[in-house]
Amino acid sequence: MRLTRYLSVPLILASLAFNAQATPFIPSNGKQVLEQLPSRTDPAQRAFAELRKRLAANPNDPAIAGELAQAYINAARNDGDPRYLGYAQAVLKPWWGLPNPPISVLVLRATILQSTHQFPEALLDLNSVLKQDRNNAQAWLTRATVLQVQGQFAQAKASCMHLYPLAPELVTLTCLHNVGSLNGDATNSYATLATAYKKYEKNADSDAGTKIWVTTLLAEMAARLGDVKAAETWYQTALTLASPDSYLLGSYADFLLDQQRPAEVVKLLKDKTRVDALLLRYALALQAQKSSLAAGQISLLDQRFEAAMLRGDTVHQREQARYELQLKKRPAIALKLAQLNWAIQKETADLRILLEAAAAHEPEAAAPALAWLNQNKLQDMTLKPVLTKLGVKS
Repeated sequence: MRLTRYLSVPLILASLAFNAQATPFIPSNGKQVLEQLPSRTDPAQRAFAELRKRLAANPNDPAIAGELAQAYINAARNDGDPRYLGYAQAVLKPWWGLPNPPISVLVLRATILQSTHQFPEALLDLNSVLKQDRNNAQAWLTRATVLQVQGQFAQAKASCMHLYPLAPELVTLTCLHNVGSLNGDATNSYATLATAYKKYEKNADSDAGTKIWVTTLLAEMAARLGDVKAAETWYQTALTLASPDSYLLGSYADFLLDQQRPAEVVKLLKDKTRVDALLLRYALALQAQKSSLAAGQISLLDQRFEAAMLRGDTVHQREQARYELQLKKRPAIALKLAQLNWAIQKETADLRILLEAAAAHEPEAAAPALAWLNQNKLQDMTLKPVLTKLGVKS
């Protein structure tokens, strides 16, 4: 379902959430820092510049364009900055609107559409790729990811199965067991994947990016199973492998907040607030500490979410629902946002904020999510407090 179907509703919510019409933000003084721009000496920026130079010399070369677009997509994932996705789309502009662009462009277009939560459109592109190339491992993996996010677990598993002859064994196992951990097989999925990872990490050729991906997922699985000690160990492993990306930082921050360890969240994220999702967690940690700094961070989030509303950006509805519920104490708005988000994606965090908002405002609104929870046999101990509030035995 297209995100644009919901564009009018978030704009209505914006009028509820913000009392005044949007006005330009004017710095209080000339020394106020609005944003830290990447340094030109940053290796990533130098790599972008070199690729842009090559593309300028060969503007119709899809291979060079694809290389630059992929670099931007990687930056968006690492930094949590959605602008890089816009840069990637701009690079692919000569082929973006074509019904049958090169396969490499189709995969990249699907990846960008997935990242902006345009899941049906992404699946159309991925299915088109796989009709032409059944051995495209990236297309199968991305397809599995999209289907999992939508809660279509059987189809996601089927896509993972296609990876067996095409991708490294650990990638295939991670794809399968990540889905299994959300669909009634959490204990076995966690144990099997942990064993596979321990075998893989001894390999001298093991890739740091793959290690971070797998250990982060293992940490989340352990947390859902209620094994706090194991979750902490996996998170610490992931954090030491390489510079953590925004997803890992957000996931670990959520774990720490659940464990009532806000001081560690503040230390972890105080220099990472350029990313909206991390700023949210930083503000939540400051609020938990009753810090005088919390009000300023909440005000900054006000500005960022207002700007997102005006852009028609619905990608961060989950985070905005959490902001409305936990920071602004407006459960009615939080519930509306959580319901809109749930219509699009069904990850465990989407389920949790919907249940929490319903419990705070309208318990009956939790019924569809609870039915989905039972149908899919999700095991998640982090849901126990909200299920108790709703009168559900976990």
